[in-house]
Amino acid sequence: MIDKSKIFEGNKFMWDGRTYVNEGEAKSTEEKYRKNGFETKIIKEENQYLIYTRREIKEIVLEGPAPP
Repeated sequence: MIDKSKIFEGNKFMWDGRTYVNEGEAKSTEEKYRKNGFETKIIKEENQYLIYTRREIKEIVLEGPAPP
């Protein structure tokens, strides 16, 4: 069973939900995540590679009027 989240260096990362059969495929996908502002970790588990990602929230946009 694959963990949906893992802690790396005190930060929570979420699994992207896919398994990769080789390291090259995982690194290619990892690069796409990094270009979109994510921190990433690739781990090898058994005969597959997994990518865990995280991104810090920099801005929260609220819509509509403030609650009373």
